[in-house]
Amino acid sequence: MTHAPTPAATLPAHRQLPIIDLSAADRGPRARALLHAQLHSAAHDVGFFQLIGHGVTRQETDRLLTAMRRFFALPEAERLALDNVHSPHFRGYTRTGDERTGGRRDWRDQLDIGAERPARVPGPGEPAYWWLEGPNQWPASLPELRTAALHWIERLSAVAERLLHELLASIGAPADFYDNVFGDRAHPQLKLVRYPGTAEDGADQGVGVHKDYGFLTLLLQDEVGGLQVQREDGQFHDVPPIEGAFVVNLGELLEVATDGYLLATNHRVVSPPGGVERYSVPFFYNPRLDARVEPLPFPHAPAAPGVTDDPANPLFAEYGYNELKGKLRAHPLVARRHHAGLLTPA
Repeated sequence: MTHAPTPAATLPAHRQLPIIDLSAADRGPRARALLHAQLHSAAHDVGFFQLIGHGVTRQETDRLLTAMRRFFALPEAERLALDNVHSPHFRGYTRTGDERTGGRRDWRDQLDIGAERPARVPGPGEPAYWWLEGPNQWPASLPELRTAALHWIERLSAVAERLLHELLASIGAPADFYDNVFGDRAHPQLKLVRYPGTAEDGADQGVGVHKDYGFLTLLLQDEVGGLQVQREDGQFHDVPPIEGAFVVNLGELLEVATDGYLLATNHRVVSPPGGVERYSVPFFYNPRLDARVEPLPFPHAPAAPGVTDDPANPLFAEYGYNELKGKLRAHPLVARRHHAGLLTPA
């Protein structure tokens, strides 16, 4: 496959993702109506789109990417000092190959960051998902990384909130219907990811096939490419990088909330060729851990096809259980060290 960026305009129609300009919401009723028609179609038919007009500046982006590249250029010993095996909250650095998707190793290393909060140890009778709240791990030699990453979480939370409002309005639902499941205790997450190229054994799973389990994901990808989305033909198609755009996909919570009317779509990342690095920054817009996501009232509900049934991935009413389930699967070393009592016996 080709990893060089491809102008979206040169791709066959069935391979292009819709391009949504969020700034159209501010350009009057006609422009906003067109935005809603485009959002409705993208979320209902594809589950993925490219977002422009989001207001995040090149300066903000460059600040984060510069700090991120400096982090991955640190000596390995400095990165391993932040190994996530030290964190019962699943925060910190993951070495290449230590994360799993679908039971297979993902050939990437990364730094997992969330809302900066004190460590929370669940008390008697409290849900185990409260382990997911806690402090991040930061490199002492790179203070600008903390500043840039926490700013990014705050900035993209605001973009995602606005986007969710427009998306809900686009299908005739109350725009603020889910505001109460976010607020000050929302659980956003950020990953700083490096794909070092195909593994020595030829395995090319950068990240295996999966769906995200929150509300929205906003991905900043570099010019290398490698993200693939499963389309209506059942095949996985490349997502060409567009400078300044976020690749947005819907999570399983929105699919469940709309009984399948909005799509959470399978996607994966294929590793770049040997000797080529790829950097990406996925941001996950997630509700409070104890949030119960109620069914969305909207006029198209009678046409909803039902939620995709995956017996290997049951979904729970409280969001935190879904995220905890995912973390325990994806990070077996952390799970065994800190949460052995939560693991299902083999």
